[in-house]
Amino acid sequence: MNLRMEPYLSQRSIWPNSGRMILANFDNDSIVVYQAYCPEIGHFAVDNGYFGGDFKFSRMSWIKPNFLWMMHRCGWASKRDQEVVLAIRLKRSAFDQILADAVHSSFQPDLYESLDSWQHRVANSDVRLQWDPDHAPSGERLDRRAIQIGLRGKTLRNFASEWIVEVIDVSDFVRQQSAHRFNSKHDRLLMPRERIYPVSCERTIQNLGVERTS
Repeated sequence: MNLRMEPYLSQRSIWPNSGRMILANFDNDSIVVYQAYCPEIGHFAVDNGYFGGDFKFSRMSWIKPNFLWMMHRCGWASKRDQEVVLAIRLKRSAFDQILADAVHSSFQPDLYESLDSWQHRVANSDVRLQWDPDHAPSGERLDRRAIQIGLRGKTLRNFASEWIVEVIDVSDFVRQQSAHRFNSKHDRLLMPRERIYPVSCERTIQNLGVERTS
């Protein structure tokens, strides 16, 4: 599996306890985001390196760069139609463009001039963003916020084929690690290496409401 892993405990010690920051597995050229699907959709993507077949382009599709947030949502690959967990390596330039185009899924008075201006941006953007409470491995809600990003239209089509570097099925790994998530020490839990993703564009920083990093 072409993902660098590290113990959860060693990562937890350097992550922020609160705030809006994007935790992700990334390198100079790419970033990993996660999705979970039924076997028909998930296996097609793994076998072909892109999304097609039963994948619905008429629906908004949500990507999550934070591994533990994805695990919370899919129940560690146990929920119906979320049994196949995919680590999707995207071009980093594409992810940065996604962030730049994102519009909050609910009105944020501190970020938008008016309700009308937010509604106009929602209508004209293919990208939604939400900041939700992150979760510990055993499910506890945390003060730290995790980002999830919804894609539709042309952006979704580009994501599904043009921007993908690699599709990795991590379902077996997820199920193996699930056995360690209820251990109060979490001393055997492994997960992909995640650090704070640097957002350098000032406009995007303000648009996302993301915490500034030094």
